Amino acid sequence: MNGTSKTLLLAAGVVVLGVAAWGGDRLVLGDGVRVETNDAYVSAYSSVVAPKVGGRIDAVMAQDNERVRKGDVLAHIEDDDYRAALKVTQGVVVAARADIANLHATLVRQDSLIAAARAAVLADDAQLAFAQQDEARYRNLAAGGAGTMEQRQRTAAQTREATAAKARDEASVQAAIQEKDVLAAQIARAEGNLTRAEGEEQRAELDLSYCTIPAPVDGVVGARGVRVGNYVNPGSALMAVTPVQDAFVVAHFQETQLTHVLPGQKATVWVDAFPGQALRAHVDSIPPATGVAFAPIQPDNATGNFTKVVQRLPVRVTFDPGQPLAARVRVGMSVEVRIDTASHPEGPKADDPRYVWQ
Repeated sequence: MNGTSKTLLLAAGVVVLGVAAWGGDRLVLGDGVRVETNDAYVSAYSSVVAPKVGGRIDAVMAQDNERVRKGDVLAHIEDDDYRAALKVTQGVVVAARADIANLHATLVRQDSLIAAARAAVLADDAQLAFAQQDEARYRNLAAGGAGTMEQRQRTAAQTREATAAKARDEASVQAAIQEKDVLAAQIARAEGNLTRAEGEEQRAELDLSYCTIPAPVDGVVGARGVRVGNYVNPGSALMAVTPVQDAFVVAHFQETQLTHVLPGQKATVWVDAFPGQALRAHVDSIPPATGVAFAPIQPDNATGNFTKVVQRLPVRVTFDPGQPLAARVRVGMSVEVRIDTASHPEGPKADDPRYVWQ
């Protein structure tokens, strides 16, 4: 091999190594066309099923790993006590409504009592006028030397009695009018009691309805720890429902790989459980911070022997629709993710300023 051939071979080797280094740098560091990571797994927002009331479980309808729909009955709490409590509150409501009806009837009757009292006052006016006229007539007779002392005294007494009777009946009118105000206050109080009773009845109805425990979302039942006969308290976890149809991938990319990553870019996902089968996906969103930033105890790098470590950010990747294989993916599975940073961002979050990472 002559010197010219050796020179050409060496130059070709340098070019190949340079291209490989350039391609590897673009692939690993993330400032090129594709970035990938195997530090990724499937995730979903599971809903914990917990009762709102306490009691003994008398039926469990949901089975382990069963697919359920939102509203399906998962379990039931013995409801005899809650039905009895509801009947008590219903009786209180009926009694409160009867009290209000009775008070309204009394209020209507009070108008009649006021009218009768006023009629009595009118009768008193007539009696008083007659007594005053009778007294005046005997007074005139006495002035003329006729009549007796007894007659004058009797007519004077009748006048005073008529005056007193009128005053009494006028007081009765005022008392009857004031009684309307008392009845109005009693009605207001009775209506308040009715409102409270209706609230207690509604709460009893809710407590009874809470004995039926429905599925909060569509998904698959997991972590079922409740059995028939168990006594449960409000808020205690019975099982979980995982919406596997809404599963997504959390891919931990190095910070140096995210230079050109944008929401909406195309991605490819390989699930370890299904080797050789790729799933189409896209970048959903990029987190605001690294995982370390949310740690309860963050590292203190203010030391003399600091060693720089490349940080990772949990990028959310979602599956594209229309893939039967995606329905078999389960939460927690390990996956590999590759993002095509040269692809044009698509989807509702691609141009949304709330998600675009500038």
